[in-house]
Amino acid sequence: MRLDKFLKVSRLIKRRTLAKSIADQGRIKINGQVAKASTNVAVGDEMEIKFGQTLLTVKVTDVKEVMRKHEAGMLYQVIKEEKVKE
Repeated sequence: MRLDKFLKVSRLIKRRTLAKSIADQGRIKINGQVAKASTNVAVGDEMEIKFGQTLLTVKVTDVKEVMRKHEAGMLYQVIKEEKVKE
């Protein structure tokens, strides 16, 4: 599944266009490498997402095309969330 679609389905980022924009800015890494919006996401991948001054690290536990809002958190496991300074 594409990175931008996974971020939307998992509700880590609410809109796919915003997910694409963040990825195009180089603020998302998958397994230590900068990822584009079209990068393929698979189970077991470790993802780092930089939101403003927060660095969120998650591990992908499942990949599904459609998920209900209250079940979306089951697609990933938060490894750590930390504040970073610019």
